[in-house]
Amino acid sequence: MTQGSTPTRHPLTRRRLVQGGFAAGAALAMPGLVRAQGGQPIRIGHLTPRTGFLGPLGEYAVMAAQLAVEEINAAGGINGRKVELLTEDSVNPQTASGKAERYVERDKVAAIVGEISSASALAIGQVAQRGKTIFLNTGANSDALRGQDCKRYMFHVEGANSMYVKAVGRSLTEQGLVKGKRWYSLTADYAFGHDLLRVAKGFMQGNGGTFAADELVPTDATDFSAYLIKIRQAKPDLVISNLAGNQITNFLKQYAEYGLPFPVAGFGFDTALAWGAGPGNFAGTWPCLWHHKVDTPSSKAFVAAFTKKYGKPPENQAWGDYNAVKIVAKAMADTQSTEGPKLVSYLEGGAKFDVQKPRPGYFRARDHQFISEMYAITALPADQVKDKWDLFTSTPAIPGPNEDMEVLAPTAEEAACRMEG
Repeated sequence: MTQGSTPTRHPLTRRRLVQGGFAAGAALAMPGLVRAQGGQPIRIGHLTPRTGFLGPLGEYAVMAAQLAVEEINAAGGINGRKVELLTEDSVNPQTASGKAERYVERDKVAAIVGEISSASALAIGQVAQRGKTIFLNTGANSDALRGQDCKRYMFHVEGANSMYVKAVGRSLTEQGLVKGKRWYSLTADYAFGHDLLRVAKGFMQGNGGTFAADELVPTDATDFSAYLIKIRQAKPDLVISNLAGNQITNFLKQYAEYGLPFPVAGFGFDTALAWGAGPGNFAGTWPCLWHHKVDTPSSKAFVAAFTKKYGKPPENQAWGDYNAVKIVAKAMADTQSTEGPKLVSYLEGGAKFDVQKPRPGYFRARDHQFISEMYAITALPADQVKDKWDLFTSTPAIPGPNEDMEVLAPTAEEAACRMEG
């Protein structure tokens, strides 16, 4: 959508109570919480890029948010009130800020959910803070959002860059690709990429590796031939992607075409980008918060519902937006309120949520980072791929069952947050 357009509304009729999926469903179905339908709908504003290099991920985000709202309304809504989802293309930080302002001031949303760009997430977070409206970030990774730019009304379902680096760093260390090795990195030239490169360099310095080179890549770049020639000449031990969105898909396709022999890994990733690259092109080891092969009952239910509705499995950006909407709904149901301060207190209070992984997750009070497990996935050889969706193998959940849940999360030194308001 262009700036100034009317947001898309998704009013949904009440249907029979459905089972399965997310713990919020059970909470919302409790007789003590469900009242007679008839109150004004509760509006949730959704903002995410739907155009540009992040657009393919944004489309998954919108689909998942719509599915979550349908399930909530089918289960009776929130305390008997239907949920109305408003959707907008966030486009860029300036546009995102303006649309968030309209959500808060004109549309009176009870919460904002979404975003992928770290710069746009900061802009939305500033609006949410002024309007005392909670904002659940579902795709922006910058550690700074959890540190120097943290906000009382901004919460992060998405993992921080340092979490992604630590998760895949374990696998790279086990493969002997860190200590004493030379990396060649390509980094998306915007806020997310700059922050990710900083974290990656810190990881290498702390683990005995060096960078042969690091290149900043414009976000609109589609031709990687000049970079690939340099990589061939540098002969690194590992090629690292700090790219974003469809940059990753384009890079992987061209890397395969050049037939370079150096292993590949990445510190930021979405499974839709592997699907876009396809068998034989997708290669290397990558981190993700969740994937459609996670074997838990609620994960299987989510995958089945999404696939039934859209004809393809959800990827990890869809996971974030689906769960963010469900978390907002459970917070409102449990507090019997849509008031921002009460919702903040609830989310800071240690409430736990089933997010389709082995262990429930929760928000850490000091920086509002959602604490849950992650995974490192490795591409399958083309001759082992069974279908176009199952392109990789996965580690078990990280941290393991006997590890502290916060072992991957940013430390106070990595992201120092001074929460105000």
